[in-house]
Amino acid sequence: MRQVRVAVCQMRSTDDVERNLDLAERLVIEAAEGGAELATLPEYLDFMGPAGRRAEVASPIPGPVTDRLGAVARERSLWVLAGGVLEADGDGRVYDTSALLDPHGEVVATYRKIHLYDVELPDQPPIRESDSIAPGDEIVTCRMDEVRLGLSICYDVRFPELYRGLMTQGAQVLCVPAQFQHTTGRDHWHTLLRARAIENQCFVVAPGQWGPFGDPAEGRRSYGHSLVLDPWGRVLIEAPEEGDGVWVADLDVDAQRALRRSFPVLQHRRLGVTC
Repeated sequence: MRQVRVAVCQMRSTDDVERNLDLAERLVIEAAEGGAELATLPEYLDFMGPAGRRAEVASPIPGPVTDRLGAVARERSLWVLAGGVLEADGDGRVYDTSALLDPHGEVVATYRKIHLYDVELPDQPPIRESDSIAPGDEIVTCRMDEVRLGLSICYDVRFPELYRGLMTQGAQVLCVPAQFQHTTGRDHWHTLLRARAIENQCFVVAPGQWGPFGDPAEGRRSYGHSLVLDPWGRVLIEAPEEGDGVWVADLDVDAQRALRRSFPVLQHRRLGVTC
């Protein structure tokens, strides 16, 4: 039986980049000590401060952030998903980017968040992610040893066509690092992630931010509840709403293959039919 041990590292980032990276390193080390082959970190792991400072904080990939996490990956011989870091592309644009690091510490895949969070929630000022972040335009999967990962970030989870594309490209594990708002998370987080797992018969690995952020008067909070789900939509592990930490789950890849054979819903799609 082939199992892949994954870890979700839940954290509360602040506007102090060095403090955030120190915490991320500690969590990845803890994941390695727990036997994880893959340690996953949440969106905005490097900076959770004013949107107006994102361009100032952003760095290239590869660059300082991935170099630090890559050193831990190399020393501990594990894969690391830097769930969402601020990437500067050299032409003045900033992206919200996931970077996958291999056990040699090398960046082997990057995914730039496609869907940007421009919303107006009750009792809060509007959120306009597109004011400081540029959208990506590429679906990304990457082989991690014997399994293929499909990369996405946070708000992407509301767009099922992206995940169907990832599955079609062979993804077995859908990664959804997030900084999910508490206002929406309490009603939508579990439901959306379970839907993406069930409809694509994929594992879902979703490390999240937790706790208050930004101006206290605005009352913004991240939802926490980092999750790992199996392809049947069952919760394998779940973090609490609050607290930094590492939670580990084993993904039974053989059971996933058996499910796809015995319940071949993915083969029953009729792509030529127009609705």
